[in-house]
Amino acid sequence: QVQLVESGGGLVQAGGSLRLSCAASGLNFRSYTMGWFRQAPGKEREFVAAITWSGGSTYVTDSVKGRVTISRDNAKNSVYLQMNSLKPEDTAVYYCAADRVWSIGVIRTTVSDYDFWGQGTQVTVSS
Repeated sequence: QVQLVESGGGLVQAGGSLRLSCAASGLNFRSYTMGWFRQAPGKEREFVAAITWSGGSTYVTDSVKGRVTISRDNAKNSVYLQMNSLKPEDTAVYYCAADRVWSIGVIRTTVSDYDFWGQGTQVTVSS
């Protein structure tokens, strides 16, 4: 079955950096746009960033633009989220997700568009 396993979360001080990883198995990784979402306590899950199957296109939400980079390694069936200059408001559970997109270059940002999800990894940023 499909598995997405996130790692790399933790506790970091404001201004610090973290690199999240997501290892995928059980799916044709190259057929999926990969995304990162996050969910803070009491809030809805929100889109953070996504990358097309080839890595040729990425999209990052405005609230983290300039601080976050998404990348993927298709040879390793993995997607990464590099987060710099972290702020306390970045504290959340971060989820990796896979979207079987049928149109080349399309990046979707809605939770319901994504087919598979990881279990999440906690990121806590202290002030």
